[in-house]
Order: sequence, then structure tokens, then C-alpha cells
Amino acid sequence: MSDKVIHALKEIGAPRLTAIDIRVMGDEIDPHHLEISSAHAGTYTTMVKLEIVCSDDQVDSIRDIIIKNARTGYKGDGIVVISPVDETVGIRDGRLSTK
Repeated sequence: MSDKVIHALKEIGAPRLTAIDIRVMGDEIDPHHLEISSAHAGTYTTMVKLEIVCSDDQVDSIRDIIIKNARTGYKGDGIVVISPVDETVGIRDGRLSTK
């Protein structure tokens, strides 16, 4: 599923896309894909978390593409969280970028 979303986002040139493999615990996960973890003392499912930093004018289209391509109708489809980014600093050159 994440491949379909990532491909669709690349087609529109979504910037700064990061995909992170994660383990999710809680009641919003699909019970058919649970795994047992002794380290976490419970059950979990693996998912992919996408982080995208984009301009304000790209938010709506990126959100809509994620929803369209990630929706299965099953429990655990995920959520889209939209947060402002006040500034970024390039590690290599120390360049500060603000809104």
C-alpha cells in the first residue's frame, strides 16, 4: 500500500518525502496483521509512516493523494496530520529558512 502512495506522491513532485518503517500498538490496528513482541510486551503491526515537508499551496493536493491511495476501508488505514513548520536549518551549510 505504501508503494502506491509514494509513487503517486512522486508523480506530483512531492518534496522532502521520508518513509519510515514503524511498529504500531493500540486498538486501531488490523487484528489480521498482528505480531507478538516480547520487547514491547504486547502485540503490534508494522506500518510505514510518511513525513512530507511542503509549501502551504501543496498541502491540499498531497493530503488528497494520500487519502485516495491509502484508503482500504479497513481498520488501521492511518491518519494524516498536518502541522506548520516554522523554520528549517540545513545541517551541511547552517542555512536558516523561515516561513
